[in-house]
Amino acid sequence: MAVTSNAVWVSVARANRIVRLDAQTNQPDATAAVQDPCSGIAADFGSVWIPSCGEHSLVRVDAETGARQAVIAAAPTDSEGGITTGAGSVWLVTSAAGELTRIDPATNRILARIQIPAGSFNPLFAYGAVWVTSNADGTLIRVDPATNAVSAETPVGPQPRFLTAGAGSLWVLNQGDGTVARVDAATGRLVATIAAGIPGHGGEIAFGAGAAWATMIGTPLTRVDAATNRVTHQWSGPGGDAVRFGHGSLWLTHIKAGLVWRLDVPQ
Repeated sequence: MAVTSNAVWVSVARANRIVRLDAQTNQPDATAAVQDPCSGIAADFGSVWIPSCGEHSLVRVDAETGARQAVIAAAPTDSEGGITTGAGSVWLVTSAAGELTRIDPATNRILARIQIPAGSFNPLFAYGAVWVTSNADGTLIRVDPATNAVSAETPVGPQPRFLTAGAGSLWVLNQGDGTVARVDAATGRLVATIAAGIPGHGGEIAFGAGAAWATMIGTPLTRVDAATNRVTHQWSGPGGDAVRFGHGSLWLTHIKAGLVWRLDVPQ
């Protein structure tokens, strides 16, 4: 999912499209056709950016109407990868051998191809840098957008994948053991490893309302309090797979049922 100023866009891979949910009405009001959307979606620069595993490219559509604006020759390298925006650019990993591609939204052209460790797939722009989890190496990598080079690496746990930012930290969901690693953004130091008990393929993590929120199929929501670094609530049962915080709510998918839940926080 991706949050805009007035909506939430949701990827529906099995239907080869993404759908816009109006944040006022909670109803779908626009769609964009994309073959096998994967590796997340991002919203910025008036557009939604959709890595397509079916078209082997990056598709750009209008954030209000879903009208296609461009197709960029930058193929996502992993279906569980990610895409992010920041420092005036769009960032996507385009090679399992370790290549972070930087794209100029003004021209839709590739600005740089940055060497990162192999097996790194999920970027996030936060606190002035691009952070990428290395699923193969168990580390969190910091890329400086001023130099287009790796400036730091932090060990975070086995098979780190999805990540989010908040409370001065990066929060990483480790698929290998189901922990959540907290890394201080200023120092790059690992400050906490939180036993969340949600290992396995898939899942996601988001930050909002003073907490990191992780999701996994079968354990749709886990709340990690940013003040204490502890799991305070965990829900089990059907549902889960993607989560975002926006418009004062948590947006949570039930991928197997094709649903999106909008949840009030803190209720």
